[in-house]
Amino acid sequence: MTATVIERKRHGKKITSYGFGRTAMFACQFDQRFSYCLYVPRGYDEDAGTTYPLAVIVHGSGRNATEYRDAFIDFAEQEQCIVLSPLFPCGIIEPGEVNNYKYIKYHDIRFDHVLLAMIDEAAGTYRVEADRVLLHGYSGGGHFTHRFFYLHPDRLLGVSVGAPGVVTLLTNDRDYWVGVRDVEAVFGAPLDLDGLRRVPVQLVIGGDDTETWEITIPRTSRTWMPGAEDAGVNRQDRLASLKASLEQHGIDVRQATVPGVGHEGFKVLEPVKSFFSEILARRRPVESFEERAIVAKLGNESPS
Repeated sequence: MTATVIERKRHGKKITSYGFGRTAMFACQFDQRFSYCLYVPRGYDEDAGTTYPLAVIVHGSGRNATEYRDAFIDFAEQEQCIVLSPLFPCGIIEPGEVNNYKYIKYHDIRFDHVLLAMIDEAAGTYRVEADRVLLHGYSGGGHFTHRFFYLHPDRLLGVSVGAPGVVTLLTNDRDYWVGVRDVEAVFGAPLDLDGLRRVPVQLVIGGDDTETWEITIPRTSRTWMPGAEDAGVNRQDRLASLKASLEQHGIDVRQATVPGVGHEGFKVLEPVKSFFSEILARRRPVESFEERAIVAKLGNESPS
């Protein structure tokens, strides 16, 4: 079936009917090996002047990008926020390889640049606040998210890091990925500690998330390096080490631990949504609260 083209345009681009609500998966024009989907609130009007915040939700190793997008629909409608979920497939360059995006740089690919290109593409079509976005990732997405935070604090309104199996500590005692001593040599730019301190940070994990089978790095692994065990044995230990490392550099961190939950990303999302809502509330003029509530209510009403 051929998509119906909506004649109203944004920045000269026609938006098909698959570009509203739960959108289709779109190839990233910067690198078409990667793609992304969005959720656009029901009240979005191309002819209006409202600009929407952007929340980026990064999948874990299971690559369930559309499911994470869908899990934030209620948040998107409540906050009148557009949601973007990237898809970084397994097997890029090397068949069967599953960790590519987690460490940001893989062969000649910079996954941070791919995501930034996706954000720019969304901004070329929708009225979004693309300069600074909300970012959450769980498990493998938590790997990516805290490393993206190190490299691009200037692009973040807030960052929520969910239960990463392996963490990079903010220490100059070790090289990347264990530490950040050689980050400038690896990525071409130094760390901006003042910028990091300006970004609200949340760490989130299930209280029963203690399994180690997936996150123990054997010495035979290509990702092993000296210090790989420094942060602890399981995700609880490693998140605690990450928190301590950030706090040692004056970064304000809050942690949310959800009781009775194991390594289950969809069961730890309520604290993430609350954290993001708080950030957005602090940015928005007091007089706009009622207006946004009305818009959100209208967006939740079923069309007649």
